[in-house]
Amino acid sequence: MSRALELLKTAPASARIGMAVVAGYGVVAVLAPSLAPYGETQIVGLEFADWSAQHWLGTDDLGRDVLSRLLYGARNTIGIALLTTLIASALGGVTGLAAGTLRGWVDQVLGRVVDVLMAVPSLILTLLMLAIFGTSIFSMIAIIAVIESTRIFRLARSLALGIGMLDYVTTARLRGEGLTWIIFCEVLPNAAAPLIAEFGLRFCFVFLFIATLSFLGLGIQPPTADWGSMVRDNATLIAYGQMSPLIPAGAIALLTMAVNVIVDWLVHQSSGLKE
Repeated sequence: MSRALELLKTAPASARIGMAVVAGYGVVAVLAPSLAPYGETQIVGLEFADWSAQHWLGTDDLGRDVLSRLLYGARNTIGIALLTTLIASALGGVTGLAAGTLRGWVDQVLGRVVDVLMAVPSLILTLLMLAIFGTSIFSMIAIIAVIESTRIFRLARSLALGIGMLDYVTTARLRGEGLTWIIFCEVLPNAAAPLIAEFGLRFCFVFLFIATLSFLGLGIQPPTADWGSMVRDNATLIAYGQMSPLIPAGAIALLTMAVNVIVDWLVHQSSGLKE
């Protein structure tokens, strides 16, 4: 804990601002039901009502409060993206470390499966799988997690191949340590920094990917609040000079930039480079 605090003290201003923004988003996501003035799906007024004291950001195409849906959208969009990234990181990280540590036929089989998945553009493959398995939240999380895990697999495998050649891993093998010990106690601790940085980057890709699918009508389905679908539903307001569609778009952009500056700092720290 003390080392983490010392590390935070040395963080540049951009990383500190990024962490503050991410923390703010997290608080909003957790406390959305308490912060929102209306329910997530509650119809409270006329369609596309102007900003007012009752509706600070107006209403959407069905008369729902935009501010309330924006707050609930933080919980849904960020929560689903975070869960998807965690599953992708666990799947890709474990299989990648196993492939790089075991090598041989395990590495060849897993590598060829990943090559096949990466040969098809992510968006096309996702749309195809969603058409087959449906657009439920469970299907979307599973499909995106499998597709995104291929990128993490490549990184984890590369790290494991390099670390596996070092003396302390060879010593562990000579001691008779099992595969689980070598992966989680020898290889993983020394590959953690780049994998954590990759987790942040992968979260940004997943977050934007889910927002894109929702904008296309194939992501988080109505009436669940989601920032991507909010942009689509209120897009017609741009022609009338209203800013409502730009607010969820700005929320997406701000969180993405905040996570990226944190990842940049983590990558710089793990590289060992000095200012």
